[in-house]
Amino acid sequence: MVTHTKHASALLSPPTAGMGAREDGRAAGSLAADMIIANAPDPVFVSDLEGKILQANEAVFGLLGFRPDELIEQSLSRIINPEETREFMAALDEVVEKGVMRDARLNPRTASGELIPTTLNASALRDADGEVIGAIGILRDMRELDKAKAFAESLITNAPDPVFVSDLEGKILQANDAVSELLGFRTDELVEQSVSRFISPEETREFTAALKEVVEKGVTRDARLNPRSASGEVIPTTLNASALRDADDKVIGAIGILRDMRELDKAKAFAESLITNAPDPVFVSDLEGKILQANGAVSQLLGFRTDEVVEQSVSRFISPEETREFTAALKEVVERGVTRNARLNPRSASGEIIPTTLNASALRDQDGKVIGAIGILRDMRAYEKVVRDLEESKYELQEKILDLEKFEEVVVGRELKMIALEKELEKLRQELEAQKSAREE
Repeated sequence: MVTHTKHASALLSPPTAGMGAREDGRAAGSLAADMIIANAPDPVFVSDLEGKILQANEAVFGLLGFRPDELIEQSLSRIINPEETREFMAALDEVVEKGVMRDARLNPRTASGELIPTTLNASALRDADGEVIGAIGILRDMRELDKAKAFAESLITNAPDPVFVSDLEGKILQANDAVSELLGFRTDELVEQSVSRFISPEETREFTAALKEVVEKGVTRDARLNPRSASGEVIPTTLNASALRDADDKVIGAIGILRDMRELDKAKAFAESLITNAPDPVFVSDLEGKILQANGAVSQLLGFRTDEVVEQSVSRFISPEETREFTAALKEVVERGVTRNARLNPRSASGEIIPTTLNASALRDQDGKVIGAIGILRDMRAYEKVVRDLEESKYELQEKILDLEKFEEVVVGRELKMIALEKELEKLRQELEAQKSAREE
């Protein structure tokens, strides 16, 4: 790759005969700088403090479509508009004062007339005495990044969920119509405002902590926020946020998605009411078997107060073997959404072993993921007593049947004997009549 130079400073000039070791070192440094600029993959140019282009690499010509002789010794004002020229001159002043300038926006016009969005990072070009005599500028072609940004902005604008963008201080930079609809504020009443305007001081601290998590991990999930709407209503929401990054992949803010939890909270409250007021013993556990909620019927069944049950493991009330069976039932709930008629024999506060059956269904989070189980216990004591009574009745019935069979044997035996006697009597009667008849003859 060739670097094109028409006019260069003393720092960039080639070595002359008779220069000393110091000058030789400077010349070597100049040649090294020339090589770095020439082979840089990004568009790199050198300008003096008047904005005249002294040097440019092939990437500059490739970007703008000009020949070297059409750019070298030309003022930058030839390819940028007057306003940007003033901004570039202000950037050169910043280079003189601070030695560096970052992320100035320039939109140079190419040979074909296309305006190319770029960012300019520049550092000081110094002479042999360390005096700033110009700037070395690196352009970044922002066309693809601007397309990606426009696409992202379109996604945010048209997203059905409330989506906003904030900086790391919590200032809202962008908000879509769904945010306005949720909170009842116009977009201009939201943008450039701090998130703290809409949430409590405590939640502001939590939101700031969430932003720190975004910086560290790139994402934060399910933070609870309760923003106040224009009408004064406090709206329960959850916040999921991901990192907003600049062109150098540095986190500069967050893209937040709010989920209106009013309906879900109502459904949750309704479900909790059903559990609380259910006549059967009902409890909720996580996937580790820890009891999260239990109604009064559970306390009545086991004889423990609610605070003695909640936050305890189910394993506290059942045997190790049944704990394994309960864990297997939880796995079945995760896989199939339900388990039926598992046998549990929890020990009550009085030490009584209570036979029960467990029917459980999946407890799911707002994304439909199984996070626990809702279990319904059925006290089987009365049922088992009925079974025992039936068994006893069956035994008694069998005993009676045996007695009847014995009685039947006795009765039938007697009847058979009576029939035999009757036959004997009939035979004797016939024999007597025969004898009588014989005598008369």
